[in-house]
Amino acid sequence: MVMSQGVQRTGLVIAGLFIWLTQSAIAHHSFAMYDMTKSQSMTGKLTRFIPGGNHAQLVFEVLGDDGKPLMKDGKLVIWGVETGSAAAIARTGITVESFPVGTVIGVTLHPLRDGRPFGAVGGPIVHCGMTMPAGGCTEKTGKAFGAPAN
Repeated sequence: MVMSQGVQRTGLVIAGLFIWLTQSAIAHHSFAMYDMTKSQSMTGKLTRFIPGGNHAQLVFEVLGDDGKPLMKDGKLVIWGVETGSAAAIARTGITVESFPVGTVIGVTLHPLRDGRPFGAVGGPIVHCGMTMPAGGCTEKTGKAFGAPAN
């Protein structure tokens, strides 16, 4: 039996769509690598905003209460936090434009189980401007953006 070109094209389109959808589902990972029973709150100066389709990431230098970068073994203490997708967090007002490099942020996160300095967002992200406010970066001293869904 000979298939028409239209039927063949339709079959290819359906096959391609199926592959695209299953790859997207596979790319979305479990949160088992994070210790969801622990929460850590910290303040940092944003060094990188990485938008992503499934999850965005905010990378920051951890700041002390005095607004100065924390050091460990002579190196800056750098942490990252994974949020919902760039589109999801943009709906809460968090974008590359609204959170430029250098922005002081406050985050609560669930840390990785293996101890690496990274976590999943566990509360609102607080925007405190370009300098540490008196009293630290908190929901009282900055603008809180609702916890973006992971």
